[in-house]
Amino acid sequence: MICDIYRSDTKPGLYLYLEKDKEIDDLPDELIKLIGKHSKIMELDLSTRDKLANEDINKVNTNLLELGYHVQVPKDLVKSVLNFRV
Repeated sequence: MICDIYRSDTKPGLYLYLEKDKEIDDLPDELIKLIGKHSKIMELDLSTRDKLANEDINKVNTNLLELGYHVQVPKDLVKSVLNFRV
């Protein structure tokens, strides 16, 4: 599967994998707002890879097939949210 990868210019470490035939405007409005200003950084053929550097390739493939996109969130953000106490 071929996808385009976009980097959020406003949220460091946030990346969007988008199925090749999809456009950013096809995404839910909330997701477009979350990503904010963005830059396309590469096109990637996932079928030629066994793994990705910072994300589970199986999870990426599943999300691309089911949703048409995958959002890679910075791991330090996930940890801070999980450790948040009220």
